[in-house]
Amino acid sequence: MRAYQQVGGLGTQQFRTPTAYRRGSSSAGGGGGGLRAGSGLLEYLRRVVDPNQMDFDAAFEDILMLCSSHPQRMYKMASYRKHTKNHWARDDPALAVVQIAFLVASSLAYALAFHVRGGPVRYLLLALRAIIFDWLLVGLVVATACRWVANRYLLQQRSHSVEQEVEWRYAFDIHCNAFLPFFLLTSVLHYFFLPLLLHPSLMALIASNTLFAIAVSLYFYVTHLGYRALPFLHRTEVFLYPSSLAVVLFFLFLVLGMLGEPYRFQATRLMAQLYYR
Repeated sequence: MRAYQQVGGLGTQQFRTPTAYRRGSSSAGGGGGGLRAGSGLLEYLRRVVDPNQMDFDAAFEDILMLCSSHPQRMYKMASYRKHTKNHWARDDPALAVVQIAFLVASSLAYALAFHVRGGPVRYLLLALRAIIFDWLLVGLVVATACRWVANRYLLQQRSHSVEQEVEWRYAFDIHCNAFLPFFLLTSVLHYFFLPLLLHPSLMALIASNTLFAIAVSLYFYVTHLGYRALPFLHRTEVFLYPSSLAVVLFFLFLVLGMLGEPYRFQATRLMAQLYYR
């Protein structure tokens, strides 16, 4: 469980987090920060294979917080980590491991629902595809791109302060946070409505595309909250722009769908064809 430390008369959460990655913040020269960041990453990966080194209670607390009406509270914890360990990113990979377990369970459930042939080997391949491509590869690309945008265009120049930049691991943390509501909508809630959403009707198209549009919008909203929590960034509303694109595509596909079934782009049926047919 998370430990608490009394600070200024108020209880604040204390986390084990690696060393911050900041420009010019190394006490051992320019390469010291990079060495500490690399050491922190190796420690993070070592903890992945040791369940005793992961706090799953804290991970499920994070999940509940991300599912609440105030997901921005998640990033207050990042601020606590910064003040206690001089680092924004998580030390604990438990949330990532839980998400991987969710993806395995989801892949198995969908394979059974669509009567996928091939037995355990095919099920394993579907799970690996979801983990490697849908979660990890997308996360690597989005985290790297968002970090580059933030460090290139959104840094605030302040006098008499140490110049900082977004840590890559914190950017990947943001992806993990944002992926959770996206997964719950497009994999969990979506699963229970499959018989309705797979129908070729216009109403099924509207329901399916609405669900995916909301999921994409939530992904970038939680992403925006993560970068907004960093005090050295400004104009972080740029991370909300992809949500506008999701809305535009929704109405575009709605208009096309009204022209007839041959023009209908339905997210659920497309997913079924790509993964399970």
